[in-house]
Amino acid sequence: MLLKHGGRLLEAAQKHQIPVSDWLDLSTGINPNGYPIPKIPDAVWLRLPENLDGLIDAAQHYYQCDSLLAVAGSQAAIQALPRLRKLSVVGLVAPSYAEHAHAWQKAGHTIVSLSANDIDLHIDQLDCLVLVNPNNPSACQFSKEQCFAWLDVLQKKNGWLIVDEAFIDCVPELSLSAYAPLNGLIILRSIGKFFGLAGIRAGFVLAEADILEQLDELLGPWALSNPTRFVTACALQDKQWQGGTRMQLQQDSERLAHLLSDYQLMPTGSTLLFQWVITKNAAEIHDLLAKQAVFTRFFVQPASLRFGLPANEAEWTHLTSALQAISPR
Repeated sequence: MLLKHGGRLLEAAQKHQIPVSDWLDLSTGINPNGYPIPKIPDAVWLRLPENLDGLIDAAQHYYQCDSLLAVAGSQAAIQALPRLRKLSVVGLVAPSYAEHAHAWQKAGHTIVSLSANDIDLHIDQLDCLVLVNPNNPSACQFSKEQCFAWLDVLQKKNGWLIVDEAFIDCVPELSLSAYAPLNGLIILRSIGKFFGLAGIRAGFVLAEADILEQLDELLGPWALSNPTRFVTACALQDKQWQGGTRMQLQQDSERLAHLLSDYQLMPTGSTLLFQWVITKNAAEIHDLLAKQAVFTRFFVQPASLRFGLPANEAEWTHLTSALQAISPR
């Protein structure tokens, strides 16, 4: 069974009979002003990928880690990692990115669903702990001190701490990447969120060499296409764009939080790329906004909405008008 995610705009357009061009899609939590794609040389399209093309050097410098593997988006690693362990007891925070629990459960492991505050109470019972940091959708953060304390417990039983850092590029000081490789620590990084390049399906796994070797063998050759490798290397090396983007995202995140609050949708959690709003009327608001051609991400448990960032002033105006239209008189 495939899980549903944000970004299903064509489905929403068909359901509500509104042309795709009229929609404001805030459902994904992806930077709407992503890295500008450079001109891709013709030769890049003509050759099979090669490891000495500069991508790994760029990634090692950006992540401050020498032990890493390029994968077809962190989703590829999420699906494959459970297949590298014998059956284990795996702790996962709820709510969080649902593909983690889905992959471990599908592989036959025992899942323990935890709140972020309950990890310390259960860490002794776990073989693996999976964190999304910052979490999606709650936006809660786990400190380095917490992560290392949990890793210390897991290391004593040859366990794993898997940290999905898909949204951490906005707050790089929170990342554990510079500490890798460490025994039992596996870090997932994505190009899709901060860089806004979800469509190229690129990511990295940072871990010990033996785990990377097993994962590489399982995923097979040419995990990333040549054009993907070229664009990813350019994005990872562009420090000027990265710095300017972090400042812009900070401004836009604060603007979105204030706008939602003005219409009684006070964010429960916040990152630079999305705002999460718990409200008992989430399903109704999601549907009302869809009728205004604004697509949000709806969560059943807890009843909540995630709002990504508008890309430009026209989109900010669209969102403001939609919120006004559904606001109680």
